[in-house]
Order: sequence, then C-alpha cells, then structure tokens
Amino acid sequence: MAGTGEEAVAAADDDALYVLTAVLLTPAQFPSVLGDDYPEACAALGLAPLADGYGLVIGQDGDGARWTVVVDDVSLVAVAIASWDCGMEYDLSPDERSVVTALPGWPLAVAVAAPGVPAPHDPDPEVAERPPLSPPDTTIWGPAQRRLGADEIALQWAIWREQIPDDHFVEPGSKEPEKAAPENKNAGGTEPGDEKPDAEEPVDSRAAEGAPEQPAAVTSTGTGNSTAREGIRRVLAEARAYVETPPPLGRVRSSFAPGEARTLRADGPGWSMVARTDDIAFVLLDDEPGEVLPVGRGPQLPGLLEALDKMAVRPA
Repeated sequence: MAGTGEEAVAAADDDALYVLTAVLLTPAQFPSVLGDDYPEACAALGLAPLADGYGLVIGQDGDGARWTVVVDDVSLVAVAIASWDCGMEYDLSPDERSVVTALPGWPLAVAVAAPGVPAPHDPDPEVAERPPLSPPDTTIWGPAQRRLGADEIALQWAIWREQIPDDHFVEPGSKEPEKAAPENKNAGGTEPGDEKPDAEEPVDSRAAEGAPEQPAAVTSTGTGNSTAREGIRRVLAEARAYVETPPPLGRVRSSFAPGEARTLRADGPGWSMVARTDDIAFVLLDDEPGEVLPVGRGPQLPGLLEALDKMAVRPA
C-alpha cells in the first residue's frame, strides 16, 4: 500500500491499494456516523470490538474498485492521519501481517479518487465475496445525520456557542426568554449564587449567518416544542443513568478542549449530546429534524458533565 492521504500514489504491483485516506476505529475515536458506540460501529463493518481497535485504510485497487483494508496497527494509522492533518506527506504502508481483512466498498463518503485508474466503483461480486460497504444515508434526517450534526458542533464549538446569548435561557412556564442581569453572568445566564432550577431548559436562538453547513440541514437552534423539551429531559436522565450503569464502550467520549476544559460527546437511542465541561451542552434528537437544542448550565449540568468525564473513554 502507498498513499499520502488526499492524493493516491501509484504502486508497482497489481494487488496494491492506492490509499486515499484512513480513519481510526477505536473506543475513543470512531466514525460516529456508523453507530452510537464503538461496538455498534464495529458491527456495521462485521468486526469484533477489540479493545485496542483498528485502523481503516480506504482506497482503490488497480481496477479502480473501492476497498477498505482493516489493520490492527492502530499507531501507524494514527501517525499517518496526524501527518496528513499537518499537511505533511506520509507513506502509509502497513505490514501485511497487520492486515485483519479487506472489505469491499467504503463505509464513509470519500470525495477524492486515485489518478490513473478507473473511477471508483464496487468490486465485482466474484471478487468481493460479500456485499460491499456503503456510507449511511445522510440525505434524510435520522441517526446517521444526527450524529454527523453532533460531530460538526464538536468541531465548530465556538461558532455554535456564539449563537447562544447568555440572557436567553427560558424560564419554566414562560413564553419569552427572561433577560438575565447584564453583569456577573455565568455560562447559564444567571448571577452567581442565583442559578435557576430549570436552567437546563433549551435556549431560544436561531442559527446565525455563516453557521457550519451540514449534509442534511442541521439548520437552527431553538427552544423547540413541548415534545423537544421532554426529549431533553429524557436525554439528561439517560445520561445520568450512564454514570450509575456504564453504557456500551464509546457512548461517552472525552476529548481535548481549550484551557482546562474537556469536550464531551454522549450518544444514546435517538439522541446525541455535545458539551464542554466548563460550559453548556447541545442536544440533537431524532424526533426533532435539523434542530440543535442548547441546554443551560444551571445547578445540575456541571455535576453531570464532571461525572460523565470521569467515566468517559479518552484518546490514548
């Protein structure tokens, strides 16, 4: 195998893979579009959820056919990805002994193709010996699109956070956001020592111009209807239950954030949550297409986020 990430590199023998890209499949870092947790993502590829995880090397063969080569040399793939992210070339050539299996097709959408070979296509059934992988359908709102939306919020946290004024947290029973005091506001929009019990209600705000684009329109932030509010309460209750009874591996993940904070990602049946341990949370629901529902910090969210961070898996 040979490759530099976005550009494929020609190889000498007919069995070579022209590497286009690679991704990690580990408990702490996996393509969330494939599932709510690590075992579910592995099951989507027919793989056993090994503790150390895998690297997925995605490319084309000499005939242009799509292949995903699964390797157990996670460190090698991680180094390659880090190099490409820094704009550096890296010849990703895993040893044949590290190859677990070669799967026909691609589990993720790839926008590039290898030069000098036919356009990307699925291998012939006689060669593939199994149905080819294909990316989840993200043209309509559903679990895959909901998880992609949460990925984008985690990646573009500052842009989404700027859309949420601290003085727009909704009070229970009110139709309009209650303005908080202009001074000494904390992240929940209340004065220190005067946090409101229901500050974990969603925030009333619409998406600002220039917000990150989503493949299938994660378009706005808002308080939502009563069903959305009930959905948020359910999400928070299920997230609290994770602290008492650990969920499947990878459903709660913790990653780097500026300062001493951490970015938390939690998923469950029909929902995703992205949060900063020093700030608010955003919730996406399968039942609320395209909506991003912010959750105020209040008196309870900080403790929940701290507890989730302690039991979350982290990148090595």
